[in-house]
Amino acid sequence: MQKRMGEAVARVARKVNDTVENKTDSLDLANCKLMTFPVGIYKAMRSVTEGIHRISLANNELKSLTSRFVTTFSQLRELNLAGNYLHRLPEEVTSLLHLRAINLSRNRFRHFPEPLAAVTALETIDLEENEIAEVPVEKLATMASLRSLNLRANPVGPEVRLLVRPLVPFDLLLSPEEPVPKA
Repeated sequence: MQKRMGEAVARVARKVNDTVENKTDSLDLANCKLMTFPVGIYKAMRSVTEGIHRISLANNELKSLTSRFVTTFSQLRELNLAGNYLHRLPEEVTSLLHLRAINLSRNRFRHFPEPLAAVTALETIDLEENEIAEVPVEKLATMASLRSLNLRANPVGPEVRLLVRPLVPFDLLLSPEEPVPKA
């Protein structure tokens, strides 16, 4: 067990070092079994955080995202948090002025993460396979940059299905409706 944990820590450290040394604009920590975002990464990356535009934390075991994460990586354009245990986002997400795409599929959201509605640059929101039943339609309709909202495999109510162009200026992806069983 300790050997596996040591290997996981070493893999994360290698990925962070690669990003810092090569001054790339991406940090890929997908599939690293992270339960939280490692605090040590903030120090290790402080010289390059402004240049990080893409982060993938997909397929980890994250239960929350901290406000420190959001404020540290303020220049993000793409954030992939698919396949975690997230159920809410910090309010500070609204400060991600350059964020164009966020993937929150396969998480534990029961409600649409409302801070996203205030992220004016967002073009793509993927919330497939969550537990979302209600969507703040009025707020979403005011998102001028939004092009695609994926709500497939969510128990959304019938009122969301009535949202079609021209009412909303973006593509709304939903699972096919289940046929009503005959008595």
